[in-house]
Amino acid sequence: MRSTLKQQAGASIFSILIVLIVVGFLFSIAFKLFPAYVDNKTIDSVVADAMNDPEELAKGPRVLRVGITKKLVINQVKIPKDGLTIVEKDGLITATLDYEVRVPMFKNVDAVVFFVKEYEAEAP
Repeated sequence: MRSTLKQQAGASIFSILIVLIVVGFLFSIAFKLFPAYVDNKTIDSVVADAMNDPEELAKGPRVLRVGITKKLVINQVKIPKDGLTIVEKDGLITATLDYEVRVPMFKNVDAVVFFVKEYEAEAP
């Protein structure tokens, strides 16, 4: 009975190696996807600030989009041209953020991350 207890004590090197490989793989994926989420947080902040600024809203949708684009350039963030739409209808300005980011993972495998958010503000 005593010899069986010694054989079952602790984890084997093989099981520790498998755990390290899985953790490393997950860390690698998180490390590659992190910049896309940080850029989205910056975009969200810039658009939300513009939609809460009455002076920006008074300039109209076209000038509002140009201002947002300039702020994104300053922050070194890019979104597709059709990723941000700003529409004014019935005294309500609606900005819709709808874009995707393709992140290369391994060789010919990519991850696609979708970001969709809508902002509304009353036109002054």
